[in-house]
Amino acid sequence: MDLDLRRADYSLSDDQEALQAAFETFFERECPATRVRSAEPFGFDEELWQRLAGMRAVAMGVPESGGGDGAGLEELILVAEEVGRRVAPVPVIEAVVAARLLAAVPAGADTLDAVLRGSVIPTIALHAGGGDQLVPGGSVARAAIALVGDDLVLAERDRPPEQVANQGHAPIAWWDLGGSDVERRTLATGREGRDLFEQAGREWRILTSAALIGMSRAVLDLGVQHARDRVAFGAPIGTFQAVSHSLVDVAMSVDTGRRLVRKATWYQQHEPGVHRHLVPMAYFYAQEAAVEATTVAVHVLGGVGFTVESDAQLYFRRAKGWTLVAGDPQRELGALADQLFGPAQVVGA
Repeated sequence: MDLDLRRADYSLSDDQEALQAAFETFFERECPATRVRSAEPFGFDEELWQRLAGMRAVAMGVPESGGGDGAGLEELILVAEEVGRRVAPVPVIEAVVAARLLAAVPAGADTLDAVLRGSVIPTIALHAGGGDQLVPGGSVARAAIALVGDDLVLAERDRPPEQVANQGHAPIAWWDLGGSDVERRTLATGREGRDLFEQAGREWRILTSAALIGMSRAVLDLGVQHARDRVAFGAPIGTFQAVSHSLVDVAMSVDTGRRLVRKATWYQQHEPGVHRHLVPMAYFYAQEAAVEATTVAVHVLGGVGFTVESDAQLYFRRAKGWTLVAGDPQRELGALADQLFGPAQVVGA
């Protein structure tokens, strides 16, 4: 395909469609809403994680030279979308990003082997600097990659710290990266370390964006089905414009968000130095779309939607909570502006 055309066409290949269908089937069978609820509030299902490891969900993103299957981000976002569609209680995104980073540095080889064997769950600390920080997947991971000063380090613990309670029921935890119970070793230093850390951060945002789009698609389906089934004043409520227009807005946001995520993914994989602003753009848009979609679903379901027993609430709480571990999503607008226009300058100071 002509390169200029490919930059505008993000349709899936037959192999990619087959990959997404395989994980869609897996999560449909293995991760119903009852299983998601049973994992609350901890947000982790060990048995589901092991079965997912059998699908090589983490190993597939590692280069073949590192013992993986050599899949790229274009394939990984398809898995992430299915994770979000079922709000699966497994830290796939963090583990994939960390495993790919470990594969990029020789010093991470032994830990990567343990990850691929399934004996260690890795994660990444999203904020540069040492000390305490909330880490995604931190309450189930024993290895976390972090940027401390100019050093990219691997922090390892004998066992994970306790989970921090959160409305998204995510397995997050505080990691003291300089604590006495943490063993640290350097993976890379200087510019190399910073570049690898920044790349991992972009990959985490891309995969999380895909998961949020999957979440939005799922609650849209819930809302549409209820709008068809629920009858008021002798007609399905989907015939009322106040309901149908809101659902159409969500459908448009889902399609737009998916295209934006795939575009950001394509450039990150094939031309990583070009259009980096697409990553914070996709991440911010996907988060906004997920909040909108889950809010609309809760309202469409009416009184049922506001109860904690509603499936819409499973998604609503996670749409609000999943991205906060990386900080206020509004800050992505600042990152987007910096990418497009350069760092902010104080005029007349």
